[in-house]
Amino acid sequence: MAVEQRGAEVVLTEFGWHYPGRDRPSLSAVSARIRPGERVMLLGPSGAGKSTLLQAMAGVEQDPDGESRSGDLTVNGLDPRDARGSVGFMHQDPETQVILARVGDDVAFGLENLAVPREQIWGRVGAALAEVGLDLPLEHSTTALSGGQKQRLALAGTMAMRPKLLLLDEPTASVDEQGAIELRDAVNRAVTQVGTTLIVVEHRVGLWESVVDRVIVLDDNGSIAFDGPAREVLVDARELLQRQGTWVPDWTPQTRPAPVRESQAAPLLETRGLAVSRTQSSSRAVARRRRRERKAWSRGNSTQGDIYVTENVIPTAANINLTVRAGQALAITGENGAGKSTLALTLAGLLLPCAGTVRATEALAGNAPADPSLWEGTELITRIGSVFQHPEHQFLCSTVRAELEYGPLQAARRGAGPGVDEERINTLLDRLDLADIADANPFTLSGGQKRRLSVATVLASAPDVLILDEPTFGQDAQTWRELVNMLVEEMERGTAVVAVTHDRELIAALDAQEMRLGT
Repeated sequence: MAVEQRGAEVVLTEFGWHYPGRDRPSLSAVSARIRPGERVMLLGPSGAGKSTLLQAMAGVEQDPDGESRSGDLTVNGLDPRDARGSVGFMHQDPETQVILARVGDDVAFGLENLAVPREQIWGRVGAALAEVGLDLPLEHSTTALSGGQKQRLALAGTMAMRPKLLLLDEPTASVDEQGAIELRDAVNRAVTQVGTTLIVVEHRVGLWESVVDRVIVLDDNGSIAFDGPAREVLVDARELLQRQGTWVPDWTPQTRPAPVRESQAAPLLETRGLAVSRTQSSSRAVARRRRRERKAWSRGNSTQGDIYVTENVIPTAANINLTVRAGQALAITGENGAGKSTLALTLAGLLLPCAGTVRATEALAGNAPADPSLWEGTELITRIGSVFQHPEHQFLCSTVRAELEYGPLQAARRGAGPGVDEERINTLLDRLDLADIADANPFTLSGGQKRRLSVATVLASAPDVLILDEPTFGQDAQTWRELVNMLVEEMERGTAVVAVTHDRELIAALDAQEMRLGT
């Protein structure tokens, strides 16, 4: 029996997009016809306009003054803003798509807005959660999900609506290798069953090569360089794709060799019997505890530092003993939900342990307490630099350059640093391909650009320990290589690197010791 064709047709005619304040447009004169039921992979370097194009197709890109958009774009003959009910869009940052407090309600939200009959909703919710491998009770709190679990939840909510056009922006970026395969297979089954049109932006070309039937390659100017059958384009465009930094199969760019790992390297951070959780005591209780412990330290008394948070909390991960050493890298790995990001925030002093200790050695703490959770903000800036899982959570300024200057300025105002090093700032902008957008608002950047900016903001302050959550998320191979080379250079000058990552190439390039949680 033939499958009913439900896919949408997408037509672009000389379509372009130019953000206000940018020197160059993100997209230029893009023309293409994507037929109903086609499966398309959209490739191109970081910042080439891939995410912008998906957002425009979904009808969610903002153009309040009508001056950003040019040309024409239709979905089934309609302006995308009038076709939203037939388009499913998964953002680069799944956190922006989590709306309700419980897993089941969040997946059901889109169905309710589409007026799906009540008796059909919960069956579709359960099926979508099963398809993406999110085996959790419907009443499970969405705030307790890891980044990878939120990515699965966002995909489940999108797929449950059975859209005619499915747009996926880096759908497996925060998911481990096996989880990425499972998600790809779930998408493949869903679009095959109902003939949905699929457009996916993904740096893992090899992962989706067998699923898509067409590849469109954008050049550095946001124009189409190649467009055709997947196998042909991936052969014909291989040289351009490698030059752009696309992760083509069987290729990894060469990077600067990491320093030889030495067992006698100076320890900077140590944990003993550590248990971690996102559940924390009230902010008032934490503040009281901090004042008490800081006061005890100032009098020369040892701090308690063994039980910090509300009793009866079930840890996300426990019995963690590790040492972070100068000039070496530690990779924290594990399945989604194993507690990797929570551990990173606890090492950085931004979350309190459930039990056990995190202690900085004298080489790192200097004239500050040994417990990083007692440090003032300016004490943290030059000691431990943290890159959060979601870059937007650490942006504070209106321009890219101002973000890089913020940390050094704050440290200098309190006598904790020399101030802004303009040469270092300019080097970071140049090497991380941010110089052309130095005056842009950080929130208008692509996902890959936001990630590079978040890494650059901590490098600007030259801390002794870097704690990075998915530092290579959304990067093409060229920007990935530059990020790796800069991290290796930091290790050569004695900086310790702790990376929460699913990126096996990064682990190998940094010659990182691996700690896998959940095993």
